[in-house]
Amino acid sequence: MKKELKAQVIESISAQLKETPNFYVTDISGLNAEHTAKLRRACFEAGIKLSVVKNTLFAHVLDASENEELKLIDQVLVGNTAIMYTEAANAPAKLIKKFTKETGLEKPALKGAYVQECAFIGADKLEELAAIKSKEELIGDIIGLLQSPVRNVLSALQSAGSTVAGIVKTLSEKE
Repeated sequence: MKKELKAQVIESISAQLKETPNFYVTDISGLNAEHTAKLRRACFEAGIKLSVVKNTLFAHVLDASENEELKLIDQVLVGNTAIMYTEAANAPAKLIKKFTKETGLEKPALKGAYVQECAFIGADKLEELAAIKSKEELIGDIIGLLQSPVRNVLSALQSAGSTVAGIVKTLSEKE
């Protein structure tokens, strides 16, 4: 690969990292063409950009970064590497779990991830990454928590109203 082409690839990777700061480093080696196409289609549908990169070029991008957490990902760049870029922090983890369950394969295998400005190293972090809530899920939880006290007050008022009405009715029937 020519030096100019390498520089272009490094610049492209850097631009992608600035655009989508959450990424997963995975191993997809050993997947046949059918499974690779199925994985790429699933990534596209989930809004994940999947790209295969050379370890040395990706290492240049990581080394050029001033972020120390980001530089920790350098240690997982061994063997075949595919990068999953995403906006939703947990989307690739859920996709990996679903894909391996459906196909019965061990690939794609998580090597590491950089999510919400934290580095996660190792395949054992997959469950932890899948449990991260997305922005939309967090907003939904907050709205549910804010609505809960109002619902409790309304239900108490409604039940109290029917109780008072029941007492008045009972007293009127006794006379």
